[in-house]
Amino acid sequence: MKALVYDGIETLGFRDVPDAVAGPDEHLIKVEAVGICGSDMHAYLGHDARRPAPLILGHEAAGVIQGGPMDGRRVTVNPLVTCRTCHACTSGRENLCADRQIISMPPREGAFAQFIAMPDCNLVTVPDDVPLAKAALAEPLAVSWHAARLALAALHPSETPRALVLGGGAIGLAAALALKAMGAEDVTIVEPNAARRAYLNDTCGQRAVATAEGTAPVIIDAVGYAATRATASELATPGGVIAHVGLGEDLGGLDVRRMTLQEITFIGTYTYTAQDFRDTAAAIFDGRLGPLDWTEIRPLADGYAAFQDLWAGHVAAPKIVLDPWA
Repeated sequence: MKALVYDGIETLGFRDVPDAVAGPDEHLIKVEAVGICGSDMHAYLGHDARRPAPLILGHEAAGVIQGGPMDGRRVTVNPLVTCRTCHACTSGRENLCADRQIISMPPREGAFAQFIAMPDCNLVTVPDDVPLAKAALAEPLAVSWHAARLALAALHPSETPRALVLGGGAIGLAAALALKAMGAEDVTIVEPNAARRAYLNDTCGQRAVATAEGTAPVIIDAVGYAATRATASELATPGGVIAHVGLGEDLGGLDVRRMTLQEITFIGTYTYTAQDFRDTAAAIFDGRLGPLDWTEIRPLADGYAAFQDLWAGHVAAPKIVLDPWA
């Protein structure tokens, strides 16, 4: 099969690799659509020691089961594989499983390939009227759904859930959509890139600004750099909540003194629970998250160029989805 392989810093190669093989209780899936995630970009830049070269990246996938009794079933893929027996798993917090694995990190190769193998419990059936390129957004949308759910749950009931989202990439846009689906009516995205900001306003129907105007009780940091953490610390209202979902860099930024004196809650959020993933998929299928027409689709064979364009800031769309068969 063909795959896009991370071969080293800023180097990707599209070539033949050994065929994916389904193990016990797994299905072989023909990948029809796979998104480029910010974590894929971190690996591409050599910033993620958890993803050593050579490795097939990619974990935002949807496709069709090949062979067996489920042959032809259209599915979107929850890439987080867990033990299903530990306390975290049995209490519905699978994302905290100590033995969790995710495709695109060893020992599991990723979905920038024509085929992958996944356990049945990681698959959600996609209705026939939903394009698989849209269904592949379930994974990044679930990340944001999880962050929005935790942020709103932590907010004091006396507060109006006004929100600022830092970063207008796929995770930031998805966080805005999730917050609105959960009842927050006043949501603003802060995005410094002018082309992306225009796209968010004109194509995605969001309110996007270059710099924040005022404070808010809910802050979603979808970037995760020291500068955005500093901004989050500054803009959260007293008694507010910061949900930190970005993984841009490890250190710096938080104003711990202000957060302590103003009782600002900080929540680190990672991926999603299995229920979050199912809830997000359902919200995609029934239209609660909008038309989701803000993707750009390119051939997987042109994936290297897509990464170069993303890093150069030449892509206005919040998400590039790759087609392994184009």
